[in-house]
Amino acid sequence: MYDFCVVGGGIVGLATALELLRQRPGASLLLLEKEARVGQHQTGHNSGVIHAGIYYAPGSLKAKLSFEGLRATKAFCDEHGIVYDTCGKLIVATNDVELRRTEALFERATANGLKLSRISSGELREIEPNITGIGALLSPETAIVSYRQICEKMADLLRAADTEIRLGNAVTGIKEEADAVRIEAGGETWSARKLICCGGLQSDRLACMAGAKVDFRIVPFRGEYFVLPPARNQIVKHLIYPAPDPNLPFLGIHLTRMIDGSVTVGPNAVLGFSREGYPRLSFDFRDALDLLTFPGFWKLVAKNRRHAFAELRNSLWRSGYLEECRKYCPSLTLDDLQPYPAGIRAQAVTPRGEAIHDFLFAETKRTLHVCNAPSPAATSAIPIGRMIAAKLLG
Repeated sequence: MYDFCVVGGGIVGLATALELLRQRPGASLLLLEKEARVGQHQTGHNSGVIHAGIYYAPGSLKAKLSFEGLRATKAFCDEHGIVYDTCGKLIVATNDVELRRTEALFERATANGLKLSRISSGELREIEPNITGIGALLSPETAIVSYRQICEKMADLLRAADTEIRLGNAVTGIKEEADAVRIEAGGETWSARKLICCGGLQSDRLACMAGAKVDFRIVPFRGEYFVLPPARNQIVKHLIYPAPDPNLPFLGIHLTRMIDGSVTVGPNAVLGFSREGYPRLSFDFRDALDLLTFPGFWKLVAKNRRHAFAELRNSLWRSGYLEECRKYCPSLTLDDLQPYPAGIRAQAVTPRGEAIHDFLFAETKRTLHVCNAPSPAATSAIPIGRMIAAKLLG
């Protein structure tokens, strides 16, 4: 019997496993991951940004975890020789409404302990000649990294601590007994005193499997990206983000320098009908049925129908997608938008159609389920792991 079993080999599951071993040296731990490698879903399909925590309400848990996560992620990379680039981020305003939004962000970020700089239109032209705006905010601490590489290193550290990592083992059954939890996966059965599920896109199903009381549903949002041709890799020196609309849950389409030297454009946010279907127009019958029979889905669509239709239109026609980018980078053309893998965000939604933007846990006596780990979970994974371990062991 293991002391702990962690389900999910994304960055949150791996960071949680490391923290459990740090707090309980010598404990036995099993990590189950259904894919052939760690970090294959949300962790490995994001923009690779180490966020500073600009957008979150002062004093909120997300603000605190982002602030801590920025430093913890960079420290982890420094300790283990993982390359990252503190290239900084510009949040660009293209009109007066957006300029007022950046001012509100400046006040919020300052209250969170961040050091941002206001950038005038003239200064913006000087530091980013290809970007147009009437003003901007500069976040000098924002960085880029390969989260897949971080995951691989975390897995190596776990193996060095005698953790058993079983890849290619999808969990098919969870049964809680008086003194243990039995987990079925890959045709085998394991027992553990405590089970922690960091299942991301499958978190609601794992929680239900364990008998936890959940009324939310995971709604998948596809984030579609493009990549610029190599000849345009020097188009920007910083990450370029639009001033976000506070009424919308996503940050808008941005230009992101990647750690391999390329530049991506995206993501948008389109409702998906397959939780793990990354190719365009992917469809999974079970996932679609779960979605269409969940009342919260229809209420969510009704509340956000204008935005949902706009995102769908831009997904189907690149010209609309391009116009979103040309607001701040007018030199981009349709030929610049080349294919790039999509990502999928696991968004927990209530039966009332409300998107949950905070952390959400479900528990039984011997199991803890991370049902919603909102963006920027990759940046904040190390302090999130501490929080989960404290919740489990406290």
